[in-house]
Amino acid sequence: MLLLVDLDGVVYRGLVPVPGMAELLNERYAAGDTVVYVTNNSRWHRDEYQARLSGMGMPVRADRIVTAARATALVLTEGGACPITLVFGGPGLARELRDVGIRTVAPTDHGLAAEPAAVAVGIDLGLTYRRLSIAADAVRRGARFVATNRDPVYPAADGLWAGAGAMVAALATAAGREPDVVVGKPEPRLFQAAAASVGADVASAVVIGDGLLTDIAAANRVGARSVLMLTGVTSRAAAESAPPALHPTAIAADADELGRILDSMGAGSA
Repeated sequence: MLLLVDLDGVVYRGLVPVPGMAELLNERYAAGDTVVYVTNNSRWHRDEYQARLSGMGMPVRADRIVTAARATALVLTEGGACPITLVFGGPGLARELRDVGIRTVAPTDHGLAAEPAAVAVGIDLGLTYRRLSIAADAVRRGARFVATNRDPVYPAADGLWAGAGAMVAALATAAGREPDVVVGKPEPRLFQAAAASVGADVASAVVIGDGLLTDIAAANRVGARSVLMLTGVTSRAAAESAPPALHPTAIAADADELGRILDSMGAGSA
């Protein structure tokens, strides 16, 4: 069975692994499940995610990690084009774009002078007033506005931190228009790309995530089953009061309960 596994709030919170997830995912992998990690977080390159996950004892390969940054790079090269792109985000996003041949520039006066055809927006831990202003200027000049995702927050070890969606919202306000493309969940592109990377039908997958508005909404859009983890941003009360479009197939409080749910779904079977 194909398991599409979110990272923040499911596998770890910040630098702290979610208890029991490494053991469970290794059991599933050994039983024959295909584990693909799928994340809206655009901060890191896939190599960095691989090292981090491996260090936590998770079963992982670089080609089984699909990030919003990677999917954004694929979006920007659709049709064979490799536009100069201003990166209003982190170094991982810039690396993913360069991996597919895109010339990247930073949100500086020099970057703006390069007349970028696109602005790619992700979580930006170096956010400054000047970086935001230059990115907005590029969008106003006609650059394509591509958002990696619109997550307002993401779970860290010490609470919720501002996500890429906060940067997207600020840029949309400053530039006077909404993004031309949003790549990450709840849009279907990430799950479709993840399933395609292993030659599977996305509707056959089980999505394991902690966000109703992201993971579960996207799973429902592509017709996949889903398990909502209560280890991240969503409470049981919020899940039970959500509208039908945001209902998961099942809810798990922890890795032990997730394991029982996957057993009942037939995970690990041929």
